[in-house]
Amino acid sequence: MSDITAGILSICNFPIMALIFVGTFMGIIVGAIPGLSVTMGVALFLPLTFGMEPIAGLALLCGLYIGGTSGGLISAILLKMPGTAASVATTFDGHPMAERGEAPKALGIGIVSSFLGGLVSYIVLMLLAPFIAKFALKFGPYEYFSIGLFSMTMIVSLSSGSLVKGVLSGMIGFILALVGIAPITSLTRFTFGVSDLNAGFSLLPMLIGLFAVAEVLVVLEEKFQPAGTRVKECKIKGFGFTWNDVKDQGPNFLISTMIGTGIGILPGLGASICNILAYSVAKNRSKYPEKFGTGIVDGIIAPESSNNASTGGAMIPLLTLGLPGDNTTALILAGFMIHGITPGPLLFRTEGRLVYGIFAALLVSNLMMLIVEFVGMRAFIKILSVPKNLLLPIVLVFCTVGAYANNNRVFDVIVMMVFGVMGYGMKKLKFPQAPVILAFILCPTVETNLRRGLMKSQGSFLPFITSPISCVFLVIAVATLVLTIRKEYINSKKLKEI
Repeated sequence: MSDITAGILSICNFPIMALIFVGTFMGIIVGAIPGLSVTMGVALFLPLTFGMEPIAGLALLCGLYIGGTSGGLISAILLKMPGTAASVATTFDGHPMAERGEAPKALGIGIVSSFLGGLVSYIVLMLLAPFIAKFALKFGPYEYFSIGLFSMTMIVSLSSGSLVKGVLSGMIGFILALVGIAPITSLTRFTFGVSDLNAGFSLLPMLIGLFAVAEVLVVLEEKFQPAGTRVKECKIKGFGFTWNDVKDQGPNFLISTMIGTGIGILPGLGASICNILAYSVAKNRSKYPEKFGTGIVDGIIAPESSNNASTGGAMIPLLTLGLPGDNTTALILAGFMIHGITPGPLLFRTEGRLVYGIFAALLVSNLMMLIVEFVGMRAFIKILSVPKNLLLPIVLVFCTVGAYANNNRVFDVIVMMVFGVMGYGMKKLKFPQAPVILAFILCPTVETNLRRGLMKSQGSFLPFITSPISCVFLVIAVATLVLTIRKEYINSKKLKEI
C-alpha cells in the first residue's frame, strides 16, 4: 500500500500533469495525421526525457502512446484515411456514418470506446499483470503459429461482397510479406537485385499508399465540390450519441476489449492486428453482418475499444518480463533503460513506487485523452467543410513526409505511390484492402514460428497439434473458416432466390 500511495502521489503535481497532458495532446495530433505514427511520435520525444526524472519521462511517453493510438480514429472517420495502423478497421463504418451526417456520433462513440477499452485494460494490468505474464511465457512457436493461423482466417470475414476477391487480396498481402531477407535462414527472396528490397516493404508506406493515397486518387476522379455539399450538415450535442445507440453493445465491447488486451500481451503483435481482428469477430457473431461497412455503431466500437485495450495489454509483458509488446513499447523500454531501470520480474519489488506511478499516469492520460478529444470534436468536424482541393494536397504532403521519415529513404515514398495506385485499382475492381494488410502483418509471425516449431520438433508437425493451447487455436481456426464459408454460401443462395 505504501508503494501504491507513493506512486499516485508521485504524479500529483503540476509539472508531471502538464507533461502527461502535453504527451497525450501531441499523441492525438500525431495519430490523427495520416503518414505519422505513434512509434514515430514516441521516438521524437524520447530524447527529451534524458534530463527528466524517471516518472516524468515515462509519464510523457505513456501519454504519447495512449493519445497516438486513439488519435487515428479522427482521420479514419472524417477522411477515410487511418491515422495509424491501429485505426484501419475504423474507416469501414466510421466514414460511411460521417458521410450521412453522423460524424459527431461516429467520433463520440469512437472516443468513448477508446477510453473505456483502455480503462478496462489498465485495470487488468494493475490487478493481474504478474499472473498473466507467467501464462504468456507458456506460449512458444507452436502456440504463436496457431494464433497467427487463426487470425488469418479472419480474412474471409473481411471479404465483403466476394469471398474469392477477399482471399486473393489476402494472398497478395502474404506474397508481399515474403519479399526481403527470410527469417531464420537469412536468404534473400524476391528482390530481383534491388538492394532496397532486402529489408522488405515497410508497413507504414504500404498502409499510407493503400488507404490514404488511394483515397486521394478516388477523389481526384470527382469534380471538387464547394464546402459542405459532399458531407451532410451535422450538429453536436454532448458526445454525439444517445444511450439507445449503444445499449445493446455490451457484449461487443467486452469481447473486443478482451481481444485487444490479449493480443497486446503477446509480444510482436499489437494494435495493428487486434483492431482488424476485433472487427472481424464482431462481424462474424453479428445478427446482421450485411450491415457492416455501411456505417453502424458495432463497426466502430469493436476496433476502437480493441486498439486502446492493446496499450494496457502491451504494458504487461514490458513491465513484468522486460519484453515489448509492440514497436512503441520497445521505445518505452528504451525510456526505462535511459534512466538505468530494467523492467522484469523484480521491478515490482525494487521500483514499486515507479510502477504504480506509471499505472496512475496511464489512467490520467486515458482520462485526458477523453477530455481533449471531446473538447476538440467541434474543431475536428470542421475538417469536413474544407474543400477537397485544399485539404487533400496537405494530406498528401503529410503522407509523403511520414513515408520518408519512417526510414529516411526516398524508396519508401516510391513504395507509397506504387501501393497508392494498387489501392486505387483494388477500389475500382472492388477488391477489399484490409485482407492485404492483415496478411502482410501476420505472415512473418506465421512463417517464423512455423520454422522455429519445425526446428524444435526436428521436422515433425505433430507438436503443433498435441500442444493443448496450439490445438485449441487450430480447432477454432478451422471452425471459424467452415462456419464463415457456410454463412457466405447460405447468403449467396438467398440472394439468388430473391
